[in-house]
Amino acid sequence: MKRTAFYKFHESFGAKIVSFAGYEMPIEYSGINNEHMTVRNGVGVFDVSHMGEFWVKGPKAFELVQKVTSNDVAALSVGQAQYSCFPNGKGGIVDDLLVYKYEEEKYLLVVNAANIDKDWAWVNEQNTMGAELENASDAISQLAIQGPKAEAVLQKLTDIDLSSVPYYTFTTGAIAGADDVIISNTGYTGSGGFELYMHNADAEKVWEEIFKAGEEEGILPIGLAARDTLRLEKGFCLYGNDIDDTTSSIEAGLGWITKFNDGNKFIDSEYLLKQKEEGVSKRLRGFVLEDRGIPRKDYEVVNANDEVIGRVTSGTMSPMLQKGIGMAYINKGYTKFDTEIFIKVRNRKLKAKVVKIPFV
Repeated sequence: MKRTAFYKFHESFGAKIVSFAGYEMPIEYSGINNEHMTVRNGVGVFDVSHMGEFWVKGPKAFELVQKVTSNDVAALSVGQAQYSCFPNGKGGIVDDLLVYKYEEEKYLLVVNAANIDKDWAWVNEQNTMGAELENASDAISQLAIQGPKAEAVLQKLTDIDLSSVPYYTFTTGAIAGADDVIISNTGYTGSGGFELYMHNADAEKVWEEIFKAGEEEGILPIGLAARDTLRLEKGFCLYGNDIDDTTSSIEAGLGWITKFNDGNKFIDSEYLLKQKEEGVSKRLRGFVLEDRGIPRKDYEVVNANDEVIGRVTSGTMSPMLQKGIGMAYINKGYTKFDTEIFIKVRNRKLKAKVVKIPFV
């Protein structure tokens, strides 16, 4: 098992450590609800160094990234990022990712930890045009500083005006005593904040300075469990749950990152355009339980006649709503908002309602 450069801090904070994507990672420190609400109301820090980072460089960089991702890379200016996915050539998704336009002929692809090897093989397989590729995953440490107080904490540590770095843009500079840090106004919590990409050698120093700067704001380290409840309250997809090699971006409600602009002939573009125009037999939808209970992945979704009409992909007890919430692929005919459905929890049928996401 690998350890990130921040492992000693996880131990010192008394984290519960689990194996995740080949790493020993903190799942929880002070309790999921406490960590969750800290991010929603204040500021929390996630070690996300297990994520993968690929550089795509050279004259053919744009051509490759435009081919393998569903969003329109041509829309990016230097200093902008976009959420996207890798279609798999069979109508499914290899992974979801962030695409950063670092320079005119240099892009950074940030992929999920569990998919690094699969994604690296996929991008290399599709690189028929000869772009220069570098897998920098083991050389980069990453922290996500999230919450409404994140900007104020980080502003103490840099001369860069962070208010001039809008959502889904980034800059590179000095912060917390480290140089050449990518400072990105992104995150997967829906509560605002930044993600910092740094050299491994700077990791410990950056962590220590951030926690000193955030002490009076009640800054806390946040584990993977609260990361999951935070992203689910905002209706963000988790690869392996809500999207995978068998689901399309159209079915998953990710049409907004599937761009059929003129000349954007990415992998599966014709198939996905047909799905968009003709419709699909199932859709990913959010639901809220009206009965007491907690929905979990792979629970059946049924109608009033007990006929199976779908499958839960993600579920939890929402710390903000104090209700069971989840996402599920639901068959056509049951996907309208406010439709009554039922979640099979053991031998019980729990009443639920299809809702528009985000939940919070």
